[in-house]
Amino acid sequence: MPRTIEISVPDLTGKRALVTGASDGMGLRIAARLARAGAQVIMPVRNQRKGETAVDTIRRSVPGADVSLRELDLSSLASVAALGTTLVEEGRPLHVLINNAGVMTPPDRRTTADGFELQFGTNHLGHVALVAQLLPLLRAGRARVTAQISVAAKRGAINWDDLNWERSYDGMAAYRQSKIAFGLFGLELDRRSQRYGWGITSNLSHPGVAPTNLLAARPELGRDQQSAGRRMIVALSRLGLMGTVDSAGLPAVHAATAPDARRGGFYGPRGPGHLGGAPGPQKLYPRLRGAAEAERVWAVSEELTRVAFPTA
Repeated sequence: MPRTIEISVPDLTGKRALVTGASDGMGLRIAARLARAGAQVIMPVRNQRKGETAVDTIRRSVPGADVSLRELDLSSLASVAALGTTLVEEGRPLHVLINNAGVMTPPDRRTTADGFELQFGTNHLGHVALVAQLLPLLRAGRARVTAQISVAAKRGAINWDDLNWERSYDGMAAYRQSKIAFGLFGLELDRRSQRYGWGITSNLSHPGVAPTNLLAARPELGRDQQSAGRRMIVALSRLGLMGTVDSAGLPAVHAATAPDARRGGFYGPRGPGHLGGAPGPQKLYPRLRGAAEAERVWAVSEELTRVAFPTA
């Protein structure tokens, strides 16, 4: 598959976009592509130093880019609420929200500041709370919201009897659960927006498989060196058999900006095995098709995050 892929992005001048996980890797590429299209890009980050480096990187490649940092730790509901308060007080509508940040397979069970299993709490619950906090701005901007999930959501299930993996921890199973739950939430968000007239659209994307930082060395997650899986992905990416860090972000950009990207749609790479390549529509994974399961995810997510979405 081609090593450099270009996609058409509409003019986003005057549009305000927020991208989580934009301090490096795929998220940084997503933010840069939106900035190149003229968007005002907000990059909420946990590590301010990394965030400042990311902003400098974007401004070098996109002269005049309108990018700014905010503080956010998705593993803390208090941090999510603080960001929501800050942005709502600023009072400026949001037109694009790409929920891209995530953590993957810490070798040992870890928890968020609120006691949730780290992957479920960060990848899913933190983003649910963020959408709830930002909903007034999203409604004002008639925004498109894109949930970044994963090919991992093809398999696995939600562990309803032990959502926080307290009795028996399996890192990959917990990661799959977090992405299935978040995908179901993203689809239910669109259904509820239509039902209650919120005026936003929501869809899903996945990056395929690429040598992003998800499986890199992350001492804070108990992983002191990159995983064997990441080493294999790096090698296959170099051979053109998988995606690249640059291509991995394109499905989210397409889902969040393309005029023909459908509400409730699912977008990912169109290459062999949907591992890499140019973005396009994907067949929805079986685990994401259940409306009743999505409603259950929605209800438990509201309960655990202590947020409430309006019904009008």
